[in-house]
Amino acid sequence: MVLIIPTTKKLNIKIYLTPCKLFALQALFYSSNQDFQLAKTPEKPHLENNEFEPNPPPIADEIFRCSPKMGSFKVGDSTFYNLVANYASVGDFGAIEMVFDRMKREKRVFLEKVFILVFKAYGKSHLPEKAVELFERMVGDYQCRPSVRSFNSVLNVIIQEGLFDRALEFFKYVIGNRSMNILPNVLSFNLIIKANCKLGLIDRAVEVFREMPVRKCVPDVFTYCTLMDGLCKENRLDEAVSLLDEMQIEGCFPNSATFNVLINGLCKKGDLTRAAKLVENMFLKGCVPNEVTYNTLLHGLCLAGKLDKAISLINRMVSNKCVPNDITFGTIINGLVKQRRAADAAQLLVSMEERGQRANQYVYSSLISGLFKEKKSEEAIRMWKEMTERGCKPNTVLYSTLVDGFCKDGKVDEAKEILSEMRARGCIPNAFTYCSLMRGYFQTGNGQKAILMWKEMDKESCMQNEVCYSVLIHGLCGDGKLKEATVIWKQMLSKGYSPDVVAYSSMIHGFCSSGLVEQGLKLFNEMICKEPSSQPDVVTYNIIFNALCKQSSISRAIDLLNTMLDRGCDPDLVTCNIFLKCLQENVNPPQDGREFLDELVLRLCKRQRTIGASRIVEVMLQKFLPPKASTWEKVVKEVCKAKRIRAAIDKCWTDLFI
Repeated sequence: MVLIIPTTKKLNIKIYLTPCKLFALQALFYSSNQDFQLAKTPEKPHLENNEFEPNPPPIADEIFRCSPKMGSFKVGDSTFYNLVANYASVGDFGAIEMVFDRMKREKRVFLEKVFILVFKAYGKSHLPEKAVELFERMVGDYQCRPSVRSFNSVLNVIIQEGLFDRALEFFKYVIGNRSMNILPNVLSFNLIIKANCKLGLIDRAVEVFREMPVRKCVPDVFTYCTLMDGLCKENRLDEAVSLLDEMQIEGCFPNSATFNVLINGLCKKGDLTRAAKLVENMFLKGCVPNEVTYNTLLHGLCLAGKLDKAISLINRMVSNKCVPNDITFGTIINGLVKQRRAADAAQLLVSMEERGQRANQYVYSSLISGLFKEKKSEEAIRMWKEMTERGCKPNTVLYSTLVDGFCKDGKVDEAKEILSEMRARGCIPNAFTYCSLMRGYFQTGNGQKAILMWKEMDKESCMQNEVCYSVLIHGLCGDGKLKEATVIWKQMLSKGYSPDVVAYSSMIHGFCSSGLVEQGLKLFNEMICKEPSSQPDVVTYNIIFNALCKQSSISRAIDLLNTMLDRGCDPDLVTCNIFLKCLQENVNPPQDGREFLDELVLRLCKRQRTIGASRIVEVMLQKFLPPKASTWEKVVKEVCKAKRIRAAIDKCWTDLFI
């Protein structure tokens, strides 16, 4: 036998092998993707152009038939293990079954490590139930009693697939099966705590955590991290932080990941003061903040709108020998864009590239979207061209951002051309892409084209979600097509989708515009009973106020205004104009509305809603309806508190002289 190895210079190196060496090479390397050939000489020449034969058959049978003729060489257990390992690496489960059958016929001993290889392979192939099936066959078919290692391997495969309920079921079945005699270890509990947290069963996760010492399992740092993360996501931050003290008392010392979990939870809640104290605590415990720590703090500062502090934190990050990455710059750029500072974000992008960092699609998407929102479409298009010139390949998100930008700019035809280019480049449009085009067509008065986009979306098998239905209902109601909108509304409900505030408000506006105010009020009352995402906002209230005032039902409108205030929704300029017009036109004798607005300011002040009260005062001044002196005094006291005034003065002096 010879081994023919092709080289880069199109030469074939022939290595003569003994049968024993040949067999070993076949067993170890056959299933891998190495660029080599096995051939007999001189009967069978090697393939031209160093190509493999298509779909080579498994070699297990050939190897075992030839092994008795290979002199003193004998097939050992390690050979079987290597065969299984190679077949598992490529997911050839049929070949693995052949090897297992051969091992059974030769009465080989099945070792647990062989099964663990196969469990991991099932995990990579997203076949968790196959892993469970093999686990249950280990004793009966292969006389191999599984230990907690096999149990944890299968449990991890199930959890990695997101089948958390199935993981809990599997855990209960195995641990409760006395014949298996498997005792869970720390890893088992960590996995099951993770499954409970993912399902939102935090109290059950805490129970499992407290059960660990009873089972003689000491929680490790991963246990605490998993439970802390679950508590933070359920907004139980005090309990999560208290675990930090508890773990240190128990002799388990936190690492950077532990602090990062808590810092992330506090930053998302907006509690930056406690987050900063945790960073100081990190240094005291010998844990150095890493890139994840700083990126988490930056994200928290950006959420709180403290962009200047976020930018200064980058300098501190560099001084602590942490290199800012694309996530760092992306977070800051996104924060600047949300504050309508796209020009500053563009400058930061230049600084980012000067540091050797290449912006990714996420950064460009955020920046281009921000430029469009600030009505800087020419700069957005220039940014798009610069992006492609720098080698950043547009993806579906980027194309969708450009489509949305053109639609918001009123250039729907250009957006449609981008859609065609997007498809030609192999990027599949998503729901956001189609929603942007539908919204753009409705806004430009082309409702028929918007409906065609809806039908095209369905034809392309693109999932129509709540937002898509909301856009279509809003557009149809805006065009006065209440009947068609009602059909879409019923279709939306039949598919199990929950209407959002835009869909509800659009339908209510459609009913009220058609004179069906009672039906609009019925839908409004239904809306109040829904989840927070569907609660009425000031736009919804204004629609009902306007309809009731047109019917001269001012008492009902005022009752609804009281409900609005009680539910924490502040009136705006439109609200004031609706009631002022009603008081001037539908009340005898007519009223200018000064007393009404003055009373509204006082009621907001009593509820400590200072911003809402100050907005009403602005409306009064614009309408030349100055509030009473006592009202002025209350508003000024709330807005101009001594601490705020002193802080503003100190900042002014600092800016001037430091």
